[in-house]
Formats: sequence, structure tokens, C-alpha cells
Amino acid sequence: MEEEKDRLVVLIGPTAVGKTKLSIELAKKLNGEIISGDSMQIYKGMDIGTAKIKEHEMEGIPHHLIDLKNPSEEFSVAEFQELARKAIASITKRGKMPMIVGGTGLYIQAVLYDDYQFSDIQSDPEIRKELENFLHEHGNLALHERLQEIDPDSAERIHPNNARRVIRALEIYYKTGKKMSEHIKTHEANERYHTAIIGLTMDRDVLYQRIDKRVDEMIEEGLIEEAKSLYDSGVRGVQSAQAIGYKELYDFFDGKASLAEAIETLKKNTRRYAKRQLTWFRNKMNVKWFDMTPPVSMEEKVSEIFHYIAGKLLSEKK
Repeated sequence: MEEEKDRLVVLIGPTAVGKTKLSIELAKKLNGEIISGDSMQIYKGMDIGTAKIKEHEMEGIPHHLIDLKNPSEEFSVAEFQELARKAIASITKRGKMPMIVGGTGLYIQAVLYDDYQFSDIQSDPEIRKELENFLHEHGNLALHERLQEIDPDSAERIHPNNARRVIRALEIYYKTGKKMSEHIKTHEANERYHTAIIGLTMDRDVLYQRIDKRVDEMIEEGLIEEAKSLYDSGVRGVQSAQAIGYKELYDFFDGKASLAEAIETLKKNTRRYAKRQLTWFRNKMNVKWFDMTPPVSMEEKVSEIFHYIAGKLLSEKK
């Protein structure tokens, strides 16, 4: 029965498109609470580089799944799925509207669909060691080719340069005999919630300019110092150290790049990430897109999106 499903608003889009500001305005109208859909905002002390919302920007709207872990800890998709679903249930119970806001597609998708099963497969040190040695000797393209042979679907989704995820996909296959893509098959028929998925998009050139400007602002705000304190506390070789905004500066701290080069690489990586986010959301989710290319009236946009959500979720019929 459709009506028995909990309602959920999802607001997605590439980095720097303007999700944060709009989410607050929407939450006010919807009597909502916000669940962060960004896999790196879970980490304490990583505020500037993850563009984490500041206390005063929340304007009293409760936020969930922010600052729960230390940067030295891992955070799996399965764990995110569990925490987000608990938050949705608790927000709904209090008569509020749960809203997931963020850009980590894989994590958000895991919450929305019921058959999104990952056996929470533990890492296997021996298999992992073998794969890391192979990577070391033959490089990331050869490693990616191994994945291509056994699991072309995952290989298509994971960039060869993302060696960490390539290793994870191979590890899952060697450990379980099932492809990662089989573990994460999703079907819209199995939507867990009655969902309105809103996507924000923007002219690519304008978005890229905004990204470059945002990186400059992050540097001014103290990103270098924030990354250095992680670096100095020995946070290395873990998930958080792979975050865009930190790994580039680690190269600078390691003496592998000048500061100017590190900042340029950070801008380039963020632009690429935004492009991948847009592609991913377009391919994987049933999204209603709204164009945020300036000049745009925030008030009108919020009203337009609110009416769409009201039509989809707040009316009696499906």
C-alpha cells in the first residue's frame, strides 16, 4: 500500500550548486529536518573542506549525520544506510518531514531502495594485500582491467584512478563469489519511501567558476590549517584522507607539489567530481531537475520546488 510508506524529500546536486541555502528555506516551508547525504560530513574536524553547514546557517533547522566519527574511523555505505533510516523514522515519528540533502549518490541510493543489500562484507587482509601489491607492480589501469573482466558493470561505474574502490570491488568478488554490482542492484519498484527527489543543476561553465571561487574561499577560511591538523595527527591511508580538499593538500605537505599546484589540482578534482555527480544522478535516479543558473530568484525557486513536492507527497493520492 502506497500510503503506508513514510514520506521523504531528497535534495541532490553537484558540489557548489547551492543545495545548502535552498535546503534551509525548503525545510522551513516543509517543517523539515535535514539528514546530511554527504559521506565526508560525518567526520569531526573536517568542516571547511567538506563545506559543512555552520551553526548559524542552520537557522534552527535540526541536522543529522554530521560530526559523528573521528577522521581515523571508516564509514561504510551500510552504516550510513542504517543511520539515515533510523533518522528518517525518528523525524517522521515527531511529525516532521525528513529531508536528505547532499551529493554522495551511492550513499543516498542505499537509503532509498529496499533491495540495496550489501552484505556488510568485512575486509579480507590477505586478498587486499595481494591486490595492493598488484596495484603497486602493475598500476591502476591493469588493476581496473581485472575488474573489467569479472564485473564490467562495476568497472564502468568506478574510475580507474579510484584504486581504493577498484580494490574493494575485486575484494568483494574474491571473497563472496558475487560481483559488487550484484550486491548493489537496485530497482525503483522497491522504493522504501514515498519520495520526491529534487535535483539542482546549473550551466556547467557557471558551476565551474563557482567551484573555483569556493576553493579560493575555503583556502581563505583556513582549509590549509584544517588539513594540516589532520596530517599532523597521523590521519593517513583511511577514507577521510581520500576526501577532495585534503588529499591534494597532503601532497603539498609531503613536498610532492607546491601550494599553487595543490590548489589547482583541488579545483580540477572538484570540477571533475561535480561532473561525475551530475552524470551519476542522471543515470541512477528518477530526479526532477531544477535549473539554478543565475540570475535566479531563490524565493521563486523555493516556491516552485515546494509546489512540486506538495503535489507529489502532500496530496492524499499518490
